[in-house]
Amino acid sequence: MTGFARVRKTVEEGEIVFSLKSVNHRGLDLHLHMPPDMDSLENQVRGVLKPGVARGHVQAQASFTPIAAAAKAPVNWELLDVYMQAFRQASGKYGLSAPPDIDAALQAPGVLTSGEQREPGEAVGRALLEAAGEALEAWNASREREGAATALEIRQRCEVLRTLVARMEEIRAGAIPAFQKRLRERLDELLRGAAVDPQRLAQEAAILADRSDISEELVRLSTHAAQLESIVSLGGEVGKRLDFLLQEMNREANTILSKTGGLGDLGLTMTDLSLAAKAEIDKIREQSLNLE
Repeated sequence: MTGFARVRKTVEEGEIVFSLKSVNHRGLDLHLHMPPDMDSLENQVRGVLKPGVARGHVQAQASFTPIAAAAKAPVNWELLDVYMQAFRQASGKYGLSAPPDIDAALQAPGVLTSGEQREPGEAVGRALLEAAGEALEAWNASREREGAATALEIRQRCEVLRTLVARMEEIRAGAIPAFQKRLRERLDELLRGAAVDPQRLAQEAAILADRSDISEELVRLSTHAAQLESIVSLGGEVGKRLDFLLQEMNREANTILSKTGGLGDLGLTMTDLSLAAKAEIDKIREQSLNLE
């Protein structure tokens, strides 16, 4: 599920910024980016994050900006003396009278440095872990808001789906007369007016209706829609369960489509309703991809 959070923490040494952002993923794919001098805290930061992250492609980023006093870069005077002495020797050797360029000298490698890499102080480490915890809390809150909106839309589409199923059930109830009419018309064409036993006609129509009966598919589709709505309402990790259930619902809708051809106007209506049901199922599937 998508989410984003950013937390800032200020300590005596400087400012820490910790951000989290994510998109949906089948498993947990956590990437943590931190300054090199904070590498020793990586396992602790992961320990803070993992209990609150179950799935998703998660990018965690930490940065530390020292304050001006802490960031004051020392000068390597010994190295600067070497550079200046080399400049004077070169000037004398080649007869140059130009003064040395101090700016260029300070930019020479190793002259102006922030010092050796140092482990972060206790206050910085504590603030980093606090920022990670607060960012995790804010990140989950943003995902919960998005999840609630997505769940509401899914429940609304389930209601539409049940309405379509109810309409198809009404049409199915009048299917046997339609099958009888269809069979009689076909027989009239073949027999060209010869008498047909009404009882045999009714039997053949019943067999044809049984082969094209969609009552079980409608019951299962309605049951699956209610189950899907229940899963979403209960919350928790629902993404994988919804994926399996939606596959079953799509299969039922396809079966209904395959069984309702050749019913004339009723068949066209059933086809339209089945296609509408498939469209709702596809839209639910799109939304379910955003759920954990």
